[in-house]
Amino acid sequence: MNRRYPLTQQQGFSLTELMIVVAIIGILATIAIPNFLRYQAKAKQTEAKANLVALHTSEIAYFAENNGFIDDFNAVGFGVSGASQRYYYELGAATLGSLPPGCTASTLDVVSASGFTAVAIGNIDGDATCDVWTIDDQKVLTNVTNDVSS
Repeated sequence: MNRRYPLTQQQGFSLTELMIVVAIIGILATIAIPNFLRYQAKAKQTEAKANLVALHTSEIAYFAENNGFIDDFNAVGFGVSGASQRYYYELGAATLGSLPPGCTASTLDVVSASGFTAVAIGNIDGDATCDVWTIDDQKVLTNVTNDVSS
């Protein structure tokens, strides 16, 4: 047994060991963070899809009672709650929410007695691309412009 360096005096990690651990954590972060941000943005898109499906249900219920569709969010009983809305909604002449910075109003929304197309517009990741979703009276949900890179 070497009495010069007893085991009880060897404590801690060497600088090399610490730098290896930091490098490994850095590599894992560069792989994980972009994937996490993409999945987070996709989860935010669920807000638009769920609200458009709810709007579709409201319009169908209105149609059942009045034999026609209408471009009035209050008349169909549709509203969005919450302090921070990510999306702006259009239904014919009616709009709900605030148009996100960098986004422009859509020309895709239309309402007639026999059909409708509603639009949700949002900028969920702060870049130059705006996320645009539509739903029609046949409940076809379409992502016209995808703000989430694949």
